[in-house]
Amino acid sequence: MDLRIEALTPENLEAVLALPPQSGDDEPVAPTAWSVAEAYVQPTAWPRAITADGAVVGFVMANWSPDESEPAFRAGIWRMNVAADARRRGIGRFAVEQVAAEARRRGVDRITVLWDADHPRSPEGFYLRCGFRPVGELFGQRLGELRV
Repeated sequence: MDLRIEALTPENLEAVLALPPQSGDDEPVAPTAWSVAEAYVQPTAWPRAITADGAVVGFVMANWSPDESEPAFRAGIWRMNVAADARRRGIGRFAVEQVAAEARRRGVDRITVLWDADHPRSPEGFYLRCGFRPVGELFGQRLGELRV
């Protein structure tokens, strides 16, 4: 499987917007439409499509804001969405690795992520397997940190 991370383009946007969840779904992550809109107004956002053999299978949005007053928001993953039929195939881990690699390119030594530890489909186990360690709570969510 040829995994790649790509900037959003007119060619891949429709497939990115079709990723789960959709509006109204009970998932512990916002729909990609919300993330794309947020990226449009947040100049520090880094939205990326994840492709496997040329097809969109996921989305990740990181943030790079070294001057942010809240340390948890200086560098990290804001959102990650993976197509239902592509889960458990390494897509999410690949996305984390790509964000970590981008952090190193930018001279950043840690990335963070927030997750809802109480949600029935919490991604907590996934983030822990990727090497994030819980370092606190913020806005009622678990804050994880990964040294890169």
